[in-house]
Amino acid sequence: MNRRFTGTTISPAFFLAAALLPLAPVAAQTRVPSARAARTPVVVELFSSEGCSTCPPADALLKQLENTQPVPGAEVIAIEEHVDYWNHDGWVDPFSSVAWTSRQQDYVAKLRVGAEFTPEMVIDGQLQTSGADMLGTIVLIAEAARQPQTAVAIAAGKPDGKGAESFSVSVGKLVNATRGNTEEVWLAVTEDGLHSKVGAGENAGHELFHAAVLRSLTKIGAADLAQATSFSADPRVKFSSHWKRDNLHVVVFVQEKQTKRILGAAETGVSPQS
Repeated sequence: MNRRFTGTTISPAFFLAAALLPLAPVAAQTRVPSARAARTPVVVELFSSEGCSTCPPADALLKQLENTQPVPGAEVIAIEEHVDYWNHDGWVDPFSSVAWTSRQQDYVAKLRVGAEFTPEMVIDGQLQTSGADMLGTIVLIAEAARQPQTAVAIAAGKPDGKGAESFSVSVGKLVNATRGNTEEVWLAVTEDGLHSKVGAGENAGHELFHAAVLRSLTKIGAADLAQATSFSADPRVKFSSHWKRDNLHVVVFVQEKQTKRILGAAETGVSPQS
Protein backbone atom coordinates (compact mmCIF):
# COMPACT_ATOMS: atom_id res chain seq x y z
CA MET A 1 0.00 0.00 0.00
CA ASN A 2 3.01 2.25 0.02
CA ARG A 3 2.84 2.84 -3.71
CA ARG A 4 4.32 6.03 -5.06
CA PHE A 5 2.02 8.39 -6.93
CA THR A 6 2.67 11.88 -8.17
CA GLY A 7 1.47 13.87 -11.12
CA THR A 8 3.57 16.89 -10.23
CA THR A 9 5.58 18.87 -12.77
CA ILE A 10 8.66 20.23 -11.04
CA SER A 11 9.65 23.85 -11.57
CA PRO A 12 13.42 24.50 -11.50
CA ALA A 13 12.76 27.62 -9.43
CA PHE A 14 11.99 25.44 -6.44
CA PHE A 15 15.32 23.61 -6.27
CA LEU A 16 16.58 26.48 -4.15
CA ALA A 17 13.58 26.11 -1.85
CA ALA A 18 14.31 22.42 -1.52
CA ALA A 19 17.87 23.24 -0.49
CA LEU A 20 16.45 25.17 2.46
CA LEU A 21 14.79 22.02 3.78
CA PRO A 22 17.49 19.73 5.27
CA LEU A 23 15.98 16.70 7.00
CA ALA A 24 17.43 17.10 10.48
CA PRO A 25 16.44 14.52 13.12
CA VAL A 26 12.83 15.14 14.04
CA ALA A 27 13.31 14.63 17.77
CA ALA A 28 15.66 17.63 17.97
CA GLN A 29 13.32 20.12 16.33
CA THR A 30 11.07 22.79 17.80
CA ARG A 31 8.75 25.18 16.03
CA VAL A 32 10.18 28.55 15.08
CA PRO A 33 8.10 31.74 14.86
CA SER A 34 7.01 32.87 11.41
CA ALA A 35 5.43 36.03 10.05
CA ARG A 36 1.87 34.69 9.92
CA ALA A 37 0.39 38.01 8.78
CA ALA A 38 2.43 37.84 5.58
CA ARG A 39 1.68 34.19 4.89
CA THR A 40 -1.30 32.26 3.55
CA PRO A 41 -2.38 29.28 5.67
CA VAL A 42 -2.07 25.99 3.77
CA VAL A 43 -3.35 22.75 5.32
CA VAL A 44 -0.97 19.86 4.62
CA GLU A 45 -2.40 16.46 5.55
CA LEU A 46 -0.09 13.46 5.64
CA PHE A 47 -1.66 10.00 5.61
CA SER A 48 0.88 7.79 7.31
CA SER A 49 1.38 4.64 9.38
CA GLU A 50 3.96 3.26 11.77
CA GLY A 51 3.62 -0.03 9.89
CA CYS A 52 4.82 1.49 6.61
CA SER A 53 8.58 1.44 5.96
CA THR A 54 8.47 4.42 3.57
CA CYS A 55 6.51 6.64 5.97
CA PRO A 56 9.22 7.83 8.43
CA PRO A 57 10.91 10.13 5.86
CA ALA A 58 7.50 11.64 5.07
CA ASP A 59 6.87 12.17 8.80
CA ALA A 60 10.23 13.94 8.99
CA LEU A 61 9.37 16.10 5.98
CA LEU A 62 6.06 17.16 7.52
CA LYS A 63 7.87 18.05 10.75
CA GLN A 64 10.38 20.16 8.85
CA LEU A 65 7.61 21.97 6.99
CA GLU A 66 5.80 22.65 10.26
CA ASN A 67 8.85 23.81 12.19
CA THR A 68 10.84 25.80 9.64
CA GLN A 69 8.08 27.12 7.33
CA PRO A 70 10.43 27.15 4.31
CA VAL A 71 7.89 27.92 1.56
CA PRO A 72 7.73 31.67 0.87
CA GLY A 73 4.23 33.06 1.30
CA ALA A 74 2.84 29.89 2.90
CA GLU A 75 2.03 29.11 6.53
CA VAL A 76 1.99 25.31 6.64
CA ILE A 77 -0.62 23.89 9.01
CA ALA A 78 0.42 20.27 9.45
CA ILE A 79 -1.96 17.40 10.21
CA GLU A 80 -0.58 13.86 10.39
CA GLU A 81 -3.32 11.22 10.06
CA HIS A 82 -2.46 7.60 10.83
CA VAL A 83 -4.53 5.10 8.86
CA ASP A 84 -5.43 1.65 10.17
CA TYR A 85 -5.01 -0.60 7.12
CA TRP A 86 -1.39 -1.41 8.02
CA ASN A 87 -2.36 -2.75 11.44
CA HIS A 88 -2.75 -6.32 10.23
CA ASP A 89 0.93 -6.54 9.20
CA GLY A 90 2.36 -7.19 12.66
CA TRP A 91 2.25 -3.77 14.35
CA VAL A 92 -0.84 -1.91 15.56
CA ASP A 93 -0.19 1.81 15.17
CA PRO A 94 -1.29 3.41 18.49
CA PHE A 95 -2.27 6.63 16.69
CA SER A 96 -4.27 5.00 13.90
CA SER A 97 -8.00 5.37 13.36
CA VAL A 98 -10.54 3.96 10.95
CA ALA A 99 -11.92 7.52 10.75
CA TRP A 100 -8.64 8.78 9.25
CA THR A 101 -8.67 5.89 6.78
CA SER A 102 -12.20 6.90 5.78
CA ARG A 103 -11.07 10.50 5.33
CA GLN A 104 -8.29 9.37 3.03
CA GLN A 105 -10.71 7.24 1.03
CA ASP A 106 -12.89 10.31 0.51
CA TYR A 107 -9.88 12.12 -0.94
CA VAL A 108 -9.03 9.14 -3.13
CA ALA A 109 -12.51 9.29 -4.64
CA LYS A 110 -12.48 13.05 -5.21
CA LEU A 111 -8.90 13.32 -6.46
CA ARG A 112 -9.21 10.15 -8.55
CA VAL A 113 -5.99 8.68 -7.23
CA GLY A 114 -7.15 5.10 -7.76
CA ALA A 115 -6.57 3.64 -4.29
CA GLU A 116 -5.36 4.76 -0.90
CA PHE A 117 -1.61 4.58 -0.25
CA THR A 118 0.96 5.72 2.26
CA PRO A 119 2.63 8.09 2.58
CA GLU A 120 0.28 10.52 0.85
CA MET A 121 0.32 14.31 1.16
CA VAL A 122 -2.93 16.19 0.48
CA ILE A 123 -2.61 19.97 0.24
CA ASP A 124 -5.69 22.12 0.98
CA GLY A 125 -7.89 19.16 0.09
CA GLN A 126 -7.32 19.64 -3.64
CA LEU A 127 -3.72 18.74 -4.52
CA GLN A 128 -1.90 15.52 -3.72
CA THR A 129 1.48 13.87 -4.10
CA SER A 130 3.56 11.17 -2.50
CA GLY A 131 4.84 12.04 0.97
CA ALA A 132 8.21 10.88 -0.26
CA ASP A 133 8.28 13.65 -2.87
CA MET A 134 9.86 16.56 -0.99
CA LEU A 135 10.20 18.90 -3.96
CA GLY A 136 6.77 18.08 -5.34
CA THR A 137 5.22 18.82 -1.95
CA ILE A 138 6.94 22.20 -1.78
CA VAL A 139 5.73 23.08 -5.28
CA LEU A 140 2.13 22.20 -4.41
CA ILE A 141 2.23 24.16 -1.14
CA ALA A 142 3.46 27.22 -3.01
CA GLU A 143 0.71 26.76 -5.61
CA ALA A 144 -1.96 26.49 -2.89
CA ALA A 145 -0.65 29.62 -1.17
CA ARG A 146 -1.31 31.64 -4.31
CA GLN A 147 -5.01 30.80 -4.31
CA PRO A 148 -7.68 33.17 -2.87
CA GLN A 149 -8.35 32.31 0.78
CA THR A 150 -11.31 32.65 3.12
CA ALA A 151 -10.32 34.44 6.33
CA VAL A 152 -10.53 32.20 9.41
CA ALA A 153 -9.76 33.34 12.96
CA ILE A 154 -9.45 31.33 16.16
CA ALA A 155 -8.60 32.52 19.66
CA ALA A 156 -8.14 30.47 22.81
CA GLY A 157 -10.09 31.22 25.95
CA LYS A 158 -9.46 30.27 29.55
CA PRO A 159 -9.24 26.59 30.55
CA ASP A 160 -12.13 25.49 32.76
CA GLY A 161 -9.98 23.37 35.08
CA LYS A 162 -11.65 20.18 33.88
CA GLY A 163 -9.43 19.48 30.90
CA ALA A 164 -11.49 21.60 28.50
CA GLU A 165 -11.17 25.02 26.90
CA SER A 166 -13.45 27.27 24.88
CA PHE A 167 -12.31 28.83 21.62
CA SER A 168 -13.70 31.77 19.68
CA VAL A 169 -14.01 30.93 15.98
CA SER A 170 -15.04 33.20 13.14
CA VAL A 171 -15.06 32.77 9.37
CA GLY A 172 -15.21 35.75 7.03
CA LYS A 173 -16.91 36.06 3.68
CA LEU A 174 -16.49 32.83 1.75
CA VAL A 175 -13.94 33.24 -1.03
CA ASN A 176 -13.62 30.95 -4.03
CA ALA A 177 -16.55 28.80 -2.86
CA THR A 178 -18.30 26.46 -5.28
CA ARG A 179 -21.99 27.16 -5.75
CA GLY A 180 -24.21 24.33 -4.58
CA ASN A 181 -21.67 22.99 -2.09
CA THR A 182 -21.90 22.82 1.68
CA GLU A 183 -19.00 24.67 3.31
CA GLU A 184 -18.39 22.74 6.52
CA VAL A 185 -16.38 24.14 9.43
CA TRP A 186 -14.13 21.61 11.14
CA LEU A 187 -12.11 21.74 14.35
CA ALA A 188 -9.07 19.48 14.72
CA VAL A 189 -6.78 18.86 17.68
CA THR A 190 -3.20 17.84 16.87
CA GLU A 191 -0.32 16.87 19.13
CA ASP A 192 3.39 17.31 18.48
CA GLY A 193 6.20 15.33 20.08
CA LEU A 194 4.67 11.86 19.83
CA HIS A 195 6.90 8.87 19.16
CA SER A 196 6.92 5.08 19.37
CA LYS A 197 9.43 2.26 19.68
CA VAL A 198 8.11 -0.11 17.06
CA GLY A 199 8.35 -3.77 18.00
CA ALA A 200 7.08 -5.50 14.85
CA GLY A 201 6.21 -4.99 11.21
CA GLU A 202 8.25 -3.18 8.55
CA ASN A 203 9.70 -0.67 11.05
CA ALA A 204 10.54 -3.19 13.79
CA GLY A 205 13.38 -2.02 16.02
CA HIS A 206 13.06 1.65 15.06
CA GLU A 207 11.96 4.60 17.15
CA LEU A 208 9.63 6.76 15.10
CA PHE A 209 8.93 10.46 15.67
CA HIS A 210 5.82 12.24 14.45
CA ALA A 211 4.52 15.71 13.64
CA ALA A 212 1.11 17.16 14.51
CA VAL A 213 -0.65 13.82 14.99
CA LEU A 214 -4.41 14.17 14.59
CA ARG A 215 -6.11 13.45 17.92
CA SER A 216 -9.67 14.51 17.15
CA LEU A 217 -11.69 16.00 14.31
CA THR A 218 -15.14 17.51 14.85
CA LYS A 219 -17.54 19.33 12.55
CA ILE A 220 -18.70 22.45 14.39
CA GLY A 221 -21.07 23.89 11.79
CA ALA A 222 -21.48 25.19 8.26
CA ALA A 223 -20.63 28.57 6.77
CA ASP A 224 -23.25 30.75 5.06
CA LEU A 225 -22.26 31.95 1.60
CA ALA A 226 -24.64 34.93 1.84
CA GLN A 227 -23.14 36.45 4.99
CA ALA A 228 -20.12 38.75 5.44
CA THR A 229 -19.26 36.79 8.56
CA SER A 230 -20.17 33.37 7.26
CA PHE A 231 -19.76 31.53 10.57
CA SER A 232 -19.04 32.24 14.23
CA ALA A 233 -19.10 30.01 17.30
CA ASP A 234 -17.45 29.39 20.66
CA PRO A 235 -16.85 25.64 20.72
CA ARG A 236 -15.77 23.97 23.95
CA VAL A 237 -13.01 21.45 23.33
CA LYS A 238 -12.36 18.58 25.72
CA PHE A 239 -8.77 17.37 25.86
CA SER A 240 -7.84 13.86 26.92
CA SER A 241 -5.71 13.60 30.06
CA HIS A 242 -3.29 11.49 27.99
CA TRP A 243 -2.51 14.41 25.70
CA LYS A 244 0.31 16.80 26.60
CA ARG A 245 -1.20 20.31 26.61
CA ASP A 246 2.08 22.05 25.79
CA ASN A 247 2.21 20.12 22.51
CA LEU A 248 -1.42 20.58 21.47
CA HIS A 249 -2.72 22.78 18.66
CA VAL A 250 -6.26 23.52 17.59
CA VAL A 251 -6.90 23.92 13.87
CA VAL A 252 -10.10 25.27 12.31
CA PHE A 253 -10.67 24.94 8.58
CA VAL A 254 -13.52 25.42 6.12
CA GLN A 255 -13.90 22.51 3.71
CA GLU A 256 -16.41 21.97 0.95
CA LYS A 257 -18.33 18.77 1.58
CA GLN A 258 -18.68 17.80 -2.06
CA THR A 259 -15.33 18.87 -3.56
CA LYS A 260 -13.19 18.47 -0.38
CA ARG A 261 -11.43 21.78 -1.17
CA ILE A 262 -10.23 23.66 1.91
CA LEU A 263 -11.11 27.34 1.52
CA GLY A 264 -9.34 28.73 4.59
CA ALA A 265 -7.77 27.73 7.90
CA ALA A 266 -6.25 28.98 11.13
CA GLU A 267 -4.33 27.43 14.01
CA THR A 268 -3.66 28.28 17.65
CA GLY A 269 -2.01 26.76 20.67
CA VAL A 270 -3.71 25.63 23.86
CA SER A 271 -3.57 27.65 27.08
CA PRO A 272 -1.60 26.12 29.98
CA GLN A 273 -3.77 24.40 32.57
CA SER A 274 -4.28 26.71 35.53
